[in-house]
Amino acid sequence: MLDFDQPLYRPPSEGNNLILQATLGCSFNRCSFCSMYRSKSYQARPLEDVFEDVDRAATAWPDARRIFLADGDALTLPTGHLMKLLEKLDQSFPMLSRVSSYATPANLRRKSIAELTELRENRLNLVYLGIESGSDLILKKITKGANRRSLREAMVSARTAGIKVSGTVILGLGGAEYWEEHIDGTLALLSEAPLTYLSTLQLFLEDTVRQEFVEKFGESFQRQNDRGILLEQARLVGGMDPPEPVIFRSNHASNALALAGNLPRDRDALLRQIDAILKGAPGIRPAYLRGL
Repeated sequence: MLDFDQPLYRPPSEGNNLILQATLGCSFNRCSFCSMYRSKSYQARPLEDVFEDVDRAATAWPDARRIFLADGDALTLPTGHLMKLLEKLDQSFPMLSRVSSYATPANLRRKSIAELTELRENRLNLVYLGIESGSDLILKKITKGANRRSLREAMVSARTAGIKVSGTVILGLGGAEYWEEHIDGTLALLSEAPLTYLSTLQLFLEDTVRQEFVEKFGESFQRQNDRGILLEQARLVGGMDPPEPVIFRSNHASNALALAGNLPRDRDALLRQIDAILKGAPGIRPAYLRGL
């Protein structure tokens, strides 16, 4: 139906939805763990090109209800640009109920609450935010370009405007030495900032970024084994005290253990699942089946 500029990525929950490339690449593209858009230079696609894709998609799938705007952070586009695109989507898809995109802390914070509210009123009502960690130490080591304060401000701004936030945390990001610092900092952030969904990924370094990650980490990095990852998962789930209930998932293909529940309601049940695996019960995803 559409000719995508590869590679193309989208969140697991967008797998059955229409994807449109509003931008190519990532405007930041310096996180040391991430190889997703290293082969691309960031650019905003001209609206006329995106509109052509919209017309083709509307012909093939006129009843599409949900649309994901790729690539890495379409929200970096000027608000006026995004509004024209959202208006085109509204005109082209009469059953449209949700538009979503990736977002970085920086491009959420650059937009005013009024701008974010206007976008939400035009159906851009969900953003996927790579939190990665709430620890300032770990965020610096992975060259995230954000700290706990800026992450908190970004999450609060989105939620104030009525935009749902789906945040991701990367298990194993602090290695065997800093795993407690990583999880405890993340818990501190999540206790302060509202989000609707929380997902975990597991650190997966592709060959193209492995050396860069180790060098930027700044010292010897010892990767967590599966037991270490499970301990991180248990500490995260057990310590969650969110300001509002959170839908929790660890079903991304990178995870050793898939979990699903609502926090804090299902905390005890999730902890029992993790404890059973730690004691030898089956359920770990084989390493050869994990990946991005």
